[in-house]
Amino acid sequence: MNREKLENIVARYETLGREIADPEVIADSKRWSRLCKEHTSVAPVAEKYAELLRTEKNAAEAEAMLGDNDMKEYAEEELRECRKRIADIENELKILLLPKDPDDGKNVIIEIRGGAGGEEAALFAAELMRMYKMYADTVGWKWEDMYVNATELGGVKEASFLMRGNDVYGRMKFESGVHRVQRVPETETQGRIHTSTVTVAVLPEAEDVSIEIADKDLRIDTYRSGGAGGQHINKTDSAVRITHLPTGIVVCCEDERSQVKNKDKAMKVLRARVYDHFKSISDKEQADRRKSQVGTGDRSERIRTYNFPQGRVTDHRIGLSLYNITDFMNGGIGEMLDALKMAEVAEKLGEEKD
Repeated sequence: MNREKLENIVARYETLGREIADPEVIADSKRWSRLCKEHTSVAPVAEKYAELLRTEKNAAEAEAMLGDNDMKEYAEEELRECRKRIADIENELKILLLPKDPDDGKNVIIEIRGGAGGEEAALFAAELMRMYKMYADTVGWKWEDMYVNATELGGVKEASFLMRGNDVYGRMKFESGVHRVQRVPETETQGRIHTSTVTVAVLPEAEDVSIEIADKDLRIDTYRSGGAGGQHINKTDSAVRITHLPTGIVVCCEDERSQVKNKDKAMKVLRARVYDHFKSISDKEQADRRKSQVGTGDRSERIRTYNFPQGRVTDHRIGLSLYNITDFMNGGIGEMLDALKMAEVAEKLGEEKD
């Protein structure tokens, strides 16, 4: 274990602690926020290393007591416990020191689209969106709809929503890919099982400093959004369509009655998509150099099957099946996300050994 690296992290942790308490730094909200995030990110390593040093000190004190016949039995037991705890802490530190995806701490924009299966795919897309929002509620994250293209039967052709919280991308990134559902649709009169697909894209929210988008690279069009009519029908061109000319990425937003609010939401999604576009190119180059990848995978990759007749959810990347599909669809996806995170950790540990 690299003690020098750990000492440097502890020194940085202490420096950050002093800086975020400095009134001059507090007055600069952007700088204070950035330093607080860094302080939070290095805290687990600094605290775990402090625990290691305390345990090593206790072990040394126990070892010194071995020559005292009256204390020998106690000292031997204490030394055994300390050595076991030292080994555990060292393993925990190895995991904490693994290279981290710099996007793990970011908020995300989740985009969901119905794939093969027509209305049944749209209905399942709506259920996946509900599932993610329910999970967010259970862990204390916040979410906000960005764009929803709903069907008459309550399904979703396409939707995007923002999810805010602690380590959101670090947990949700594994959801990117094709989700397959096998069940008897409500519209099926003969009881036949249908197979449909929904694609999910989890995009790290791009801050202004993450990626620069020049005004000259944008084409912004406004149009009259659709609606149910009546007294609230939209009589102004409040809907916004933004095209990023270099990549051809197009984002529309018509959820708000205000053109300014629609433009702000559309720019959030556009920024995330453009950032993801270039990140995906970089990730592919990295993946090509690696032997395997749990990761976020190709968007066309089938990652999970939801088999309703058997009450089973299977993640194909790690071969894990859970037989609690009702709880799963009600936001109980934590066990699956934990397993995927551990698989990522195991993969990185294997790469470190290589």
